[in-house]
Amino acid sequence: MAYRVVIVGGGAAGMQTAIELKSRGIEPIIVERDIELGGKARGWYKLFPSFTRADDVMRPLAQRVKDMHIRSFYGQEVTQIAPDGVTLRSEERIPADAVVVATGFTLFDAHRKQEYGYGLYDNVVTSVELERMMIGGKVTLADGSEPKRIAILHCVGSRDEKVGQKHCSKVCCITGVKQAIELKEMYPTAEVFNFYMDIRMFGPGYEELYREAQERYNVHFVRGRISEAAETINKRIQIKAEDTLTGRPLRMTVDMLVLLVGMSANYDNPKLAESAGLTLAPNGYFKAMDSFLGSVRSEREGLFFAGAATAPKSLADTLAEASLTASAVDAYLKDKFNVK
Repeated sequence: MAYRVVIVGGGAAGMQTAIELKSRGIEPIIVERDIELGGKARGWYKLFPSFTRADDVMRPLAQRVKDMHIRSFYGQEVTQIAPDGVTLRSEERIPADAVVVATGFTLFDAHRKQEYGYGLYDNVVTSVELERMMIGGKVTLADGSEPKRIAILHCVGSRDEKVGQKHCSKVCCITGVKQAIELKEMYPTAEVFNFYMDIRMFGPGYEELYREAQERYNVHFVRGRISEAAETINKRIQIKAEDTLTGRPLRMTVDMLVLLVGMSANYDNPKLAESAGLTLAPNGYFKAMDSFLGSVRSEREGLFFAGAATAPKSLADTLAEASLTASAVDAYLKDKFNVK
């Protein structure tokens, strides 16, 4: 008997979970809202801390899904979730023996931080837009010229009670370090400044990369938030901040301001949670059974989680957790159907 598991979300977590389940003889079905698999990582250039091309990770995953003939529904939105299947917006129901929620996250909308002028000033961009420029091979200002002075602002939409985002997005600090190094490699004479609240380098190789950014690439790190950004007459960006280590106010003019946008819980999490009888954490993400042995299990039997559906995670953590999810689903199905 082939057991069927519906996976809601076709990003890295969804694909890896599906691949692992298929290798165990379980039939996975991926339901993806977008028109192709890959999720947010599809628009990323290189991955920290190794600078591996994101495409070199995501493309093989998508190819394995194809080679293993894993059924995938594209452009389909799930509106209801239950342990025995999911319902699509078209009202079609896909039955299942278990369901994995791998819906990921939403990028914080930088327009909400009006003081930084995103959407108003041409040379204020997000970290995601910077990645896309890097994929294209060149980072330029709006007029096509090369930036000579760049400021990267951490925690835009993270650890910010004013916008209801109290949580840390976990990957912003190391992303800021990675992007600073990439900018210095592209433009060795450019000045690059990282404005941060706290530097949180928790992963393997992260602290070493942070030190390398300072010692080898001469990237500047300023402890303090930017309070305001304004455009000058020649389209440069004047920023006001406070260096909290010295207690002194700081005013600086840069060519480009990069906003490191954090991870937000998906807008439809409350509706999905209500349909499934699940609980959300205070930050809006799905709440796992516990943080230890039940980190990929929900409060309801037959419903599981993978990846950033429960909290911000790096791609490496996401892939590792997806394998754990597949193992938990396999164990659950064997117990449910008394398979030894």
